[in-house]
Amino acid sequence: MGKSLVIVESPSKAKTINKYLGKDFVVEATIGHIKDLPKSKMNVDIENGYAGTYNVIPGKEDVIKHLKKIANTSEKIFIATDPDREGEAIASDIADEITKDKKKILRVLFNEITKPGIEEAMKNGRQIDQNLVDAQMARRVMDRILGYKVSPFLWKTMYFGLSAGRVQSVALKIICEREEEIEKFVPKEYWSIEGMFSKLSGRSRPFKGKLFKINDDTLKFDGEKPCIESIEQAHKIIQDLRDNKFKITEIQVKEVKRNAPAPFTTSVLQQTASTRLGFSPKKTMMLAQKLYEGIEGSKEEGLVGLITYMRTDSTRVSEVAVESAREFIKGNYGKEFLPEKAKVHKSRKKNTQDAHEAIRPTDVNRRPEDMKKLGKDLHALYDLIWKRFVASQMSQAVLDQKTVIIRALSPRGDKNVYLFKATGSVMKFSGFLKVYEDVKEDTTDKPETAEQDEEDLTMIPADLNEGDFLKITGLEKYQHFTNPPPRFTESSLIKQLDKLGIGRPSTFAAIVSTVINRMYVNVIDRKLHATVLGRTVNKILSEYFRDVINVNFTAQMEEELDTIANGESTYKRVLDDFYIPFNKDILEAESLAADIKKNLIEPTDISCPECGSETGAKMIKKWSRNGQFLSCERFPKCKGALPLEQPDEKELEAAKDIVCDLCGASMAIKIGKFGKFYGCTNYPKCKGIKPVTLGIKCPKCGKGEILQRKAKRGRIFFGCTKYPECDFITNSLPVIQECTNCKNNYLIKKSTKKDGEYLECPECKSRFDLVKEEVRETQGS
Repeated sequence: MGKSLVIVESPSKAKTINKYLGKDFVVEATIGHIKDLPKSKMNVDIENGYAGTYNVIPGKEDVIKHLKKIANTSEKIFIATDPDREGEAIASDIADEITKDKKKILRVLFNEITKPGIEEAMKNGRQIDQNLVDAQMARRVMDRILGYKVSPFLWKTMYFGLSAGRVQSVALKIICEREEEIEKFVPKEYWSIEGMFSKLSGRSRPFKGKLFKINDDTLKFDGEKPCIESIEQAHKIIQDLRDNKFKITEIQVKEVKRNAPAPFTTSVLQQTASTRLGFSPKKTMMLAQKLYEGIEGSKEEGLVGLITYMRTDSTRVSEVAVESAREFIKGNYGKEFLPEKAKVHKSRKKNTQDAHEAIRPTDVNRRPEDMKKLGKDLHALYDLIWKRFVASQMSQAVLDQKTVIIRALSPRGDKNVYLFKATGSVMKFSGFLKVYEDVKEDTTDKPETAEQDEEDLTMIPADLNEGDFLKITGLEKYQHFTNPPPRFTESSLIKQLDKLGIGRPSTFAAIVSTVINRMYVNVIDRKLHATVLGRTVNKILSEYFRDVINVNFTAQMEEELDTIANGESTYKRVLDDFYIPFNKDILEAESLAADIKKNLIEPTDISCPECGSETGAKMIKKWSRNGQFLSCERFPKCKGALPLEQPDEKELEAAKDIVCDLCGASMAIKIGKFGKFYGCTNYPKCKGIKPVTLGIKCPKCGKGEILQRKAKRGRIFFGCTKYPECDFITNSLPVIQECTNCKNNYLIKKSTKKDGEYLECPECKSRFDLVKEEVRETQGS
């Protein structure tokens, strides 16, 4: 009897699986796809039912030859590529290439790389699901058609090398629309009033109350909350409250229960890992892939998969895993932390595929504290997944919440009624919070508010009663301004895409990476800023491809791809629904390409340095693959050109004192694609250059100075002029100031929405208040 062949995608996964299957099986890896649409042209026959021409990927010929040789002598062939649509398509390509005898081919799905998981999968082999293959092929063809027709259109209207994608262009549109909202936003002033109260008698602890309701016809109201719009209104209220008595009119005490969160789906894992661990979606998925494929465990276990498949939109968990978690909770935390019935977390999304379980540890008994040898990042992600899963099966957290309502009683008998509120909560039973800390996840898709956070209940004295009179020891007014909607982070963009039904678990990280890599978006302090290039591309695509590059159409296409997968629709019907409106848009846009290109040219008042004095020609803004630049309006008769960014007067003046080290001539400040520099005025005879520094000594070597540079993809960073002798590099502006804790000789400037700007030590992470005057002096030293 011959051996059976098992084919997977990843060599590391093959190594783990081979250990469990034993000597009767040969496990081989394809290392990803073996066939694809060639890049030389579109390779989709639209007239012939959107038939794609798929060729073997260059370099994969030897892989296929090797698999064919083993397949010919194998009794059975098990294709165990990833358990998703893309994996199904790869399985179909493998089956077509390695053997003509389809009867001996079985498709198996490894949802977890453990001995029980693999044994169970091998017992449940099935035929390749052509519906899943067609759904994946439809996605691939749809993306190819749009990319290979819209990208050349962008070349005609802007410059060669730009590219557009079906889903990525919608993600860019969402980012650009948020940018426009921020620019149009007009901040509004408002004020809040708080008082410190305490009982008239005894030594009762003071507590804070916030004015939350006013019966005053002269003020606007947001619901019940007063809108105090000016300092005059705030001052009038404080005047009205002077000499008032204050009485507790109501005390509300209620029990509040918090439910445990569901185990992770792909998008929620990416969001949470970004917020809590600072991981990009791409990094999170790379680490999760390693945890899924297999990590060296104990000596007895060897290689073992630590988590289930990491591309899923389901919160469902197997009965075996749930029972194992319940036993673990009962044995390690006690009966009180275990609900009577196992928790079932239902998905809130209507279009959930539910093809796989939620992301969970393969064995709940592998505690994070026993897995430290994973290394810092892998351990941090495993710890997060493990705690979330265990918490998902634990009891509710129970809190006591107390609200005290205080009424101001005017001795003058004023009509206005002023009510203050003090709220606090205290933990009564920790429940799931004993395992999984209930921190506020990424909320950057919501505007920031100035609402007072709930205080600890211990801050509100226990001896308060309804009817008690209070004294006020301080009454303060605070100025606030409404904030624009915040820019997206990578994680909050994924949250928004998931909410809108755009993309799928396997594509979220790639969508975000693509818009960044194409330089349509810059990442600054973890926020996504649309670049001028990105906004220009979005403006063209949104205006001339409004039928297909919009949120609703893209979400609808995702749902239609699902209908192919479940057999409700066909490959051709769904591609017709995409192509017919798309073809209408592309034909109309192509006819207007010349006019669009003209409209992108922006006139300026800058005279051409080459011919302006003779002809009066001005410079115009044009696009090239290095971004916008200034070109003479008489081009190609005159080839005068300047960078768009010009040195300011101070920089021009400073350049006069700089002398070329090679020939002794004076230097002029110039701007290249990587930033500003001094160039010799004798260029091209002399090619002497010097960097433009920030006047800050390098904190590492003390010999060089800090300069600002641009990376190839537009990212700003700071380095030392003595590179490569000194390898100092940082993404944040260094401030030469000693850390009082670890004595490191520099700090870096950072900012958060909550804390504003501050200084942080890169070594020990200590934080220091930012005093602008001191920082300015330090940087000038």
